[in-house]
Amino acid sequence: MTAPQPAHPHAATGPDDFTVLYRGPLTSCNYDCPYCPFAKHHDPPEALRTDRDALHRFVQWATDNPDGHRRLSILFTPWGEALTRRWYRDALTALSHQPHIGTVAAQTNLACRTGWLADTDRDRIALWCTYHPGQITRARFLTRCTELDVLGVRHSVGIVGLADHLDEARALRAALPESTYLWVNAEEGRRYPPDEEAAWTEIDPLFGYSVRPHPSAGRPCRTGHSVVSVDGDGTVRRCHFVDTPLGNLYDGSHRPTPAPVACPKPRCDCHIGYVHLQTLPLYEVFAGGIVERIPARYRLPLSPAAPSTRADDG
Repeated sequence: MTAPQPAHPHAATGPDDFTVLYRGPLTSCNYDCPYCPFAKHHDPPEALRTDRDALHRFVQWATDNPDGHRRLSILFTPWGEALTRRWYRDALTALSHQPHIGTVAAQTNLACRTGWLADTDRDRIALWCTYHPGQITRARFLTRCTELDVLGVRHSVGIVGLADHLDEARALRAALPESTYLWVNAEEGRRYPPDEEAAWTEIDPLFGYSVRPHPSAGRPCRTGHSVVSVDGDGTVRRCHFVDTPLGNLYDGSHRPTPAPVACPKPRCDCHIGYVHLQTLPLYEVFAGGIVERIPARYRLPLSPAAPSTRADDG
């Protein structure tokens, strides 16, 4: 492991930070992963227009920053693949230049070209990238990661911990720079024998947090207080896994709870949920890299300014 690098200058989490996980109606994806319900789904044109309009409304809200004393961090968590759509690339670019944005990040399969990122503020932009063997060659995926390194775009890389992905994960870890965190998501509903868990932990030292659901009922969680999820029509929920609405982002009916409140679910087994549990040390583990899933020890240095020209990526 290389020496830890300092966090980017806008990354530190403070008491006035507010994190939004945005998930619009987009469900289309260019991949057909067998473990994903949205594989190769195609949204009709009217659904894409609805998603685009919803995203524009959210970006306007985030730009206006109505709760002006709070710094925003934003993570786009689409059901499908968002960065193949120009309106998401434009949204991330615009938001990265807002001075009140701490980090703006997106989950992505990294299928789109990366040239558009040259127009972003690299102090604020970040990507949470997932490698899907069978959908893209490892060489091509690694080329995309190298492009991110050259552009100075902070990113984590991950893979689903399927048994037939283990060799690919090992090869990916060996090929990536030591300063790139490679996370592993446990296969949903699977119990890993000790030897398999150990093998995956060699690749991702934090795999133990993913492999077993975390008891959460009655335990304090930051969701609803300093973290919320928002859907396309502005409905606010404490997280993606609790259905109870907390109001609407656009009509003033939502107010964050004054303090963290207990989780109503018996357990939490998804990183974008349990990372916010106060009973876990993950805000310290991922200090300054919560929304982009980069642990503090994997801080990447900022590269020199990249060229300002945008590649033609459709």
